[in-house]
Amino acid sequence: MGQQISEQQVLAALSRVQEPELGGDLVSRRMIKDVQVEGSVVSFTVELTTPACPLKGQIRNETEAAVLAIPGVTEVKVEFSANVRQHAGIPEQAAIPGVANVIAVAAGKGGVGKSTVAANLAVALAQEGASVGLLDADVFGPSLPLMLGITGQPEAVSDAHGQAVMLPLEGYGIKTISVGFLIDENQPVIWRGPMVSQLLRQFLYQVAWAPLDYLIIDMPPGTGDIALTLAQSLPLTGAVIVTTPQTVATIDVIKAMEMFKKVNVPLVGVVENMAYFLAPDTGRRYDIFGSGGAQRVATQLGVPLLGQIPLGMAVRAGGDSGQPAVISDAPDAYAELFRELARQVAGRISIMKYAGGEQS
Repeated sequence: MGQQISEQQVLAALSRVQEPELGGDLVSRRMIKDVQVEGSVVSFTVELTTPACPLKGQIRNETEAAVLAIPGVTEVKVEFSANVRQHAGIPEQAAIPGVANVIAVAAGKGGVGKSTVAANLAVALAQEGASVGLLDADVFGPSLPLMLGITGQPEAVSDAHGQAVMLPLEGYGIKTISVGFLIDENQPVIWRGPMVSQLLRQFLYQVAWAPLDYLIIDMPPGTGDIALTLAQSLPLTGAVIVTTPQTVATIDVIKAMEMFKKVNVPLVGVVENMAYFLAPDTGRRYDIFGSGGAQRVATQLGVPLLGQIPLGMAVRAGGDSGQPAVISDAPDAYAELFRELARQVAGRISIMKYAGGEQS
């Protein structure tokens, strides 16, 4: 009969495994939970900072190897859970109850596929196991109802305090609210800035969002008055900027990024949309909008290039038909690239929040 394996031995072995993004070992970071030893079989849970952790596979391999090195261990069972940290927020920007992170998806100008990226990012985060909301703040061109194939009007109910709140509509595992649900889609939206700001505050604070790990906000394009007011007043964890590779688009991107920096919103990184085109018949790559623009901007401003999404017929068709590309298995839907983008965004936010010393 071999010696009994102890929980202390398991924790000692796991204390040699480093968190690959944040640094520090898994035990001192209090990421190891529920260690159990049954004979020669060891099981435990790793509590991640996001269910969309981009390095989950690496953590699994390294923890398994560390524990299998203990004499007498024949099998290791690793489970994953997630504790998404609450955003501390700036005092004058009221946090949204029950919402851990608020992420702006923005663009220096229109026509770069910002809403497409926002919709697919939200659905991809939900696929990874996160609870996700999507707020369509692009009030003059509310395209998310079409992109997600969601119709209807939000229902008004009373919350626990007797206050009237709207129930967001749901599709593809995410909660969504949009001005597009409230207006006739054939009528132009003629609103002045203060009316828009008031409506968006209702969408933030009078909608039953909770509980959410991530609330994605599809921002109005550009750096105009409404975009600036939103950037200043929202309790934003960070901003993701969408661009195409061409130089004229990246000039506008720098303006957008500078706007967020001026109002102390951290930049999560840059997404290059329509990065290139792969011909379906030959597989040949065409750089229709040039190449390298997003990487130059990211390097110039010291933020990561989070992902490059090619031009794909299925991406465009999915947006028109109400079926996001990330749920498709068509080769030119690039679903796995959208999922990897979601992991990069989630991982980067975890790093930013640990660096800022926020508590859960």
